[in-house]
Amino acid sequence: MSEQQQFCEIALEGGTYEARATKKFLQRKPYEKHDPRVIKALIPGVVAEVGTQVGKTVQKGETLMILEAMKMLNRIKAPVDGTVKAINVAAAEKVTKGQVLIELA
Repeated sequence: MSEQQQFCEIALEGGTYEARATKKFLQRKPYEKHDPRVIKALIPGVVAEVGTQVGKTVQKGETLMILEAMKMLNRIKAPVDGTVKAINVAAAEKVTKGQVLIELA
């Protein structure tokens, strides 16, 4: 690594600073803004039941599906009012952490 690559500029609270960037910092996953209309699995598991369908209007707090993880049934609820745009999983399907389950419009 050359001398210029070891330092990067960081802007904090109106000031700009030069800091040495570690290899781990340079390889980090970029920040992804949370979109409440894209519902992702918080833990790996198996879809026990899908309780909605594409095109259905849902209210905030309404149960959309049930995800079984570690022998517990977790209700996946709508975080906002909206219309179901897409259902990306089916009943009995295994899902991984971070996988998109349902998209709202």
